Amino acid sequence: MPRLLSLDALRGVAVVLMMEQHLGVWLWHVQDPTRTGVAQAPLYMGLNALGGLAAPTFITLAGVGTSLLVAARPARVDLILVRRGLVLMAFGYLLNWLTPSWFSWGSWFVLHLMGLAIATAPLWRRLPTAALLALEFVLLGLTVAAQHWLATPTLLSNDFMRDLGRPGGPVRIALVEGQFPVLPWLGVFLAGMAVGRWLAAEQTPRPSEPDLPPPPFGPERRIGQLCRLCLASGITLMLLGLAAAETPALAVLREAPWWRFVSVRTSFYPAGPGIVLLLQAGVLLMLSAALHIERSKQAEPARDSGTLVCLGRASLTLLLLHVVLFREISRPLGAWQAFSWPVALVIIAAWIALCAVLARAWQRRGYRFGAEWLLRRLGG
Repeated sequence: MPRLLSLDALRGVAVVLMMEQHLGVWLWHVQDPTRTGVAQAPLYMGLNALGGLAAPTFITLAGVGTSLLVAARPARVDLILVRRGLVLMAFGYLLNWLTPSWFSWGSWFVLHLMGLAIATAPLWRRLPTAALLALEFVLLGLTVAAQHWLATPTLLSNDFMRDLGRPGGPVRIALVEGQFPVLPWLGVFLAGMAVGRWLAAEQTPRPSEPDLPPPPFGPERRIGQLCRLCLASGITLMLLGLAAAETPALAVLREAPWWRFVSVRTSFYPAGPGIVLLLQAGVLLMLSAALHIERSKQAEPARDSGTLVCLGRASLTLLLLHVVLFREISRPLGAWQAFSWPVALVIIAAWIALCAVLARAWQRRGYRFGAEWLLRRLGG
């Protein structure tokens, strides 16, 4: 099965967005704490907000890649999935240990979520595609129920998400109150698995017609339908939330637990159904565009050495590296939140450019000894 370089390129976009969002917060020294960041630097904060798409993109692509792996290597695939998932979780706990200023040992970040999702994929891959998609909406409902039951605050601080002292400890954080807990983000992974199946069905030739080309844009049509469903659902919840504040007939939506369904906040700590669906729609739109560009005869074919492709192939290494360097090592060096926003923007641009140059050079060495290389070696 040929590799879809558009997925690597989209992963490259995601790691760029993640790095610019993190560095945007970790480098900028806010001069006037009485004013919002948007009021002080609207362009800077606008770019920073785009980083909200990074983690949902990684989670979706992890689901896509899982289904493509199942289609390409059916023999012993369950063992491979379990091993790769556990290795990815180990990287997550390594990151916890390397960045004590951000995480406790039981913190639950995007690497932990993706690792658990992949390790349990032998269960999910046996479900019909319709069940995978339906299960996402079930998990969104369970998210609201769990947050209501635990009285999870409407806005989670970093100290709250690393605190292991509440009943349930690390299990509670992993399931509901971490950065990217199982509820609701496992559902995004499952939707990615459904997308991966659509792509795999197109990539795999039919035995009776081995030379027949795949139907044009078949998966993209289904991806577009799922994107529209997520977008419509997210907007509906958002409009209901806005209407509830003004309409007496909808006053019940302002009460617990219903307000958690219709409250759509830009911060997804904790994430509710509305913001998850809207972010997922954005990811699916980018995915559809990336696939279309790769397939377009007018566009230059994607190459293994393309900048975004190289960044995507090295994304796990870059994720680990930038967190340790700019979140932890910057503190003793005096660079933590030490710059004006224009200087911070220059540093971010220079860092991303350096990553791009190094990733392209590293591609010629097969990304040897990087986190991705270790993941393949240890995970099978």
